[in-house]
Amino acid sequence: MQRKIVIAFVTGLFIAAAFGMAFAEGGNARKGKFLYRKHCRSCHGVSASDLSPATKTQKEWKAIFSDTSKIPCNAKWPAMPESDVNDIFTYLHDFAKDSPSPAKCS
Repeated sequence: MQRKIVIAFVTGLFIAAAFGMAFAEGGNARKGKFLYRKHCRSCHGVSASDLSPATKTQKEWKAIFSDTSKIPCNAKWPAMPESDVNDIFTYLHDFAKDSPSPAKCS
């Protein structure tokens, strides 16, 4: 019985990795807001297009962050840990315009 549980767990991990679930639940939205203001807000709204959580739906944020290599700003992120990118995603997603608590200002 215990062996079946371990096999099921390991199989689940491989399936999650195979589907590229890099931005699964669990990011820290509060930290993401801080990181967004620190790394993103300095350009977006100034020299780049205005961007805040409420500019997109949750589905749109998921689509954007499903392949971060396609995000134009990605070239500026190499030194940023994946956990920080996940926190920024969580902030943007959790306060998207169709979320239960959309952002009113960033």
